[in-house]
Amino acid sequence: MRDFVQRVVETLSVDDNKDRVSVVQYSRDPAVQFYLNTYTTKREILDNLRGLRLKGGRPLKTGAALQYLRDNVFTASAGSRRLEGVPQVLILLSGGRSFDSVDAPASALKKLGVLIFAIGTRSSDSTELQKIAQDPTYALSVPELTDLPSVQQQLQSSVEAAVIDVTPESPTVLVDHAKKDIVILLDSSDGTRNGFPAMRDFVERVVEKLNVGENKDRVSVVQYSRDAEVNFYLNTYTTRQDVVESVRGLRHRGGSPLNTGAALQYVRDNIFTTSSGSRRLQGVPQMLILLNGGRSFDNVDSPASALKKQGIFVIGIGTKSSDIGELQKISYDPSLALSVNEFTELPSVQEQLSSVMSTVLVRASPVTPTVTVETQPAGRDVVFLLDGSENTRAGFTAMRDFVQRVVETLSVDDNKDRVSVVQYSRDPAVQFYLNTYTTKREILDNLRGLRLKGGRPLKTGAALQYLRDNVFTASAGSRRLEGVPQVLILLSGGRSFDSVDAPASALKKLGVLIFAIGTRSSDSTELQKIAQDPTYALSVPELTDLPSVQQQLQSSVEAAVIDVTPESPTVLGMLTSTASCLKGYLTCLTFTEGKALALIVD
Repeated sequence: MRDFVQRVVETLSVDDNKDRVSVVQYSRDPAVQFYLNTYTTKREILDNLRGLRLKGGRPLKTGAALQYLRDNVFTASAGSRRLEGVPQVLILLSGGRSFDSVDAPASALKKLGVLIFAIGTRSSDSTELQKIAQDPTYALSVPELTDLPSVQQQLQSSVEAAVIDVTPESPTVLVDHAKKDIVILLDSSDGTRNGFPAMRDFVERVVEKLNVGENKDRVSVVQYSRDAEVNFYLNTYTTRQDVVESVRGLRHRGGSPLNTGAALQYVRDNIFTTSSGSRRLQGVPQMLILLNGGRSFDNVDSPASALKKQGIFVIGIGTKSSDIGELQKISYDPSLALSVNEFTELPSVQEQLSSVMSTVLVRASPVTPTVTVETQPAGRDVVFLLDGSENTRAGFTAMRDFVQRVVETLSVDDNKDRVSVVQYSRDPAVQFYLNTYTTKREILDNLRGLRLKGGRPLKTGAALQYLRDNVFTASAGSRRLEGVPQVLILLSGGRSFDSVDAPASALKKLGVLIFAIGTRSSDSTELQKIAQDPTYALSVPELTDLPSVQQQLQSSVEAAVIDVTPESPTVLGMLTSTASCLKGYLTCLTFTEGKALALIVD
């Protein structure tokens, strides 16, 4: 075992700080031989390994050891660069069956974004190893530990090829930008019969711009009406000419009714799969382009959400007969729901689509694409952003009362929930931070004395950016990096004088769930852009009518399961979030070098 570890370390790039290594032994209890930040040269690591001696002890508790790694080794203080987007790899060498359960600890490591390889012997439990490993194919076996050299090349190849989705504390995803898997879903119901030739020509032009190949871009086309039908899979064709010829031969299927939800579910279950040619598990960006000509007869919410959770970037393109709200729900970001009057006008959005596709960074999720946190048991960090401009002078008391009633429902005293209040007009002003008060009484006492800030113009974009930089931070009391859901409730009484797009996107990228509540004087489209989902943009005629939406807001917050995906520190090579990348057509960089390796030795 010791010799095997030495040979693996010999292949790594430690001296230039690309790779870091930790070694842990365990039996009943784990014992760290050295951490990821203990040594900075390969020579130091190898010298230590040569002196490695058996720890001894029994029984074997692999579950406890895995949990220990999660809590003590894959941490920033121990040298892990997980929050910087560096892939985290665990190689387990085991010679027997565990005396405790490995299920929960293994799952917790995977949720943290750790790629696990498990190597055992004939004395090991193969089922247990497969549970531990990221994928059953990553559970390797040898007759005896002396046979470990026989799997070294296989292990090394797998580690080198692996691209790991680092979640939940970082949205950074290491992806291969040289290739994409693109599925095109065509509405071929009776309603699109006249426009189908234009759809087909549009698809052909999209394909013409791709670099199709076995190890480059892959394309699949699916038609649907009542049911979905595959024209060809991602691994059917390996040349652009073959794809183009197949597209030219597409014939309109027809049929009714239009079941877009079922079609989305179909492509998730049958097309974005390894057997159909998807390289999602290898970190290759996954894209779905939907061309739609009508409202769906079934619900699209759950299938669309499932695609996003799997890391699939969806762009919806519709006509005047489509339901724009539905397309916004389906698309990865509401602003990416494109629209034309008729399919014959599709060339007008061709350039926009090409720009999006050229910069797309899709979260490629090997096993657990998202990590969900139940809001109530874990607590929440709740920030209220109040329009304190002259727009709300008449309704400010109603706003203040509304915030007080919401706070009354929170669990502040036991430190589950934390609250911050910020007012803004031209500039934001913090009333108190998330860590200012620790009891509900203190918060309510402060709120009773809240007075209108005043001022104009209203700059909601600047206020959102301020929250991101100064309130949703650890120093201000945010527990985002601990996985605590982050909630923002915006109360606005008018249209913003600056752009909200990029700041709202940045907050969402940080993992903040945003609810936006406005009045008839607000811009409903603006509120929908700000909110996490258009359904989270609520409206009342006047601020005095806020009590009418309190229960709706409370129910939504209570039910919300938040994908906690904060942003990594800004470093060269950090990935820009999908939304901000696309909205600004920025050049996105990827940090692809370096691996953090931890070896746990039985």
